Amino acid sequence: MKQFATIFSFEFKSFLKNKTFVGITLFLVLAIAVVMFFPRVKEAFFDKEPENELSDTEQSVGENEVETDLDRTGLPVMLIKAEGEGSEALFQSFFAAFSGYDVKLSEDSLDDIKTQITEGEAECAFVLDGPLSYTYYVNNLSLYDSNEAIAESVLASLYEMKIMTDLGLSAEEAAAMLAVTPTGSIEALGVDQMDNYWYTYIMIFALYMVILLYGQMVASGVATEKSSRAMELLITSVKPVPMMFGKVLSACFAGLLQLVAIFGSAILFYSVNKSYWGDNPIIAAIFDMPVSLFVYMLVFFILGFLIYAFMFGAVGSTASKLEDINTAVMPVTLMFVVGFIIVMMSFSTDSVDTLLMKVCSFVPFTSSMAMFTRIAMSTVPWYEITASIGILAASVALVGAVSAKIYRMGVLLYGTPMKLPAIIKAAFKK
Repeated sequence: MKQFATIFSFEFKSFLKNKTFVGITLFLVLAIAVVMFFPRVKEAFFDKEPENELSDTEQSVGENEVETDLDRTGLPVMLIKAEGEGSEALFQSFFAAFSGYDVKLSEDSLDDIKTQITEGEAECAFVLDGPLSYTYYVNNLSLYDSNEAIAESVLASLYEMKIMTDLGLSAEEAAAMLAVTPTGSIEALGVDQMDNYWYTYIMIFALYMVILLYGQMVASGVATEKSSRAMELLITSVKPVPMMFGKVLSACFAGLLQLVAIFGSAILFYSVNKSYWGDNPIIAAIFDMPVSLFVYMLVFFILGFLIYAFMFGAVGSTASKLEDINTAVMPVTLMFVVGFIIVMMSFSTDSVDTLLMKVCSFVPFTSSMAMFTRIAMSTVPWYEITASIGILAASVALVGAVSAKIYRMGVLLYGTPMKLPAIIKAAFKK
């Protein structure tokens, strides 16, 4: 235990003294502060009240004219060209539907309208040649242009209203019938995936970044000590198990400390500026995580990190030079990336309880991501959760012990790296 404490303390202090570690942490905390304080700063410096306010009389008299002259100033121009009976009604309907445009009824020719659009005098135009027929003119058609859908909805409503009035209904009765909208509510008896989507997304990506970053650091640290021959002195006086566990657990603790600093500062900054964010659904979803889900996230995060950190450390010990690290850790990295891709692909389906995800929930190398995703995005029986955590915890202990043996053999091997099966066989040879 004393050997473990010594190794743990030394390795952990080296992380705290690492300029890259400290720099990344401070940069992320600063970036989060900028994002969280942005609404407060924006309101303080940019959202100023207009200097000249209208009196109550001015607001009540000519309200439509005030809205048209002031509120719509600077909006992009949309031209409406409609012929025949009901053109004024069409214009009023389009005026109300397209609130983001300065809608104008045009009497110009089609060529003049096209010229105004191409020269930037107008953003777009609708030329109506029938109750349900139109041509939409726009210079550059955006991928997110929804004007056609709005226009079709307006024309369909006006056509339905005309049919109703032709059948004897008054305009008010027809408008009332068209304005009827159904109301309903949703009661999820299990899990609302939208509520937990951002928790899961952030946890999976955080685990991905931490495992690749700190796993690489563990492997690089082992290879550096091996190339400097310092490991030959350590391995003769320190048992491999406390040495391996000290290195890996110190990296795990440093990673958790970094995450606490990052997410803790995010929670603090959000609490200070909560009133400025209003009812932003994404921000609220991120910071309103249930306690039970947070506990599951912590358990799977720690166990998932440990099992890969042990493997990175063991594989890193087989590299004779620091330059060989990327090649040595490639199989472990690919194993993790495959699991990450499987989990991320499940987000694009209607269910995360596919057969592949259920199998991955009990495979130690993927269960930290797969089972947490299932817990957050669906209803999982308690015995499956218990079995997954138990298998993962036992696998961490087993992989840690095997990694320690490989570590003891690997640090004494130089020259051409041995194949991993040969190293495992030599490690267990008495």
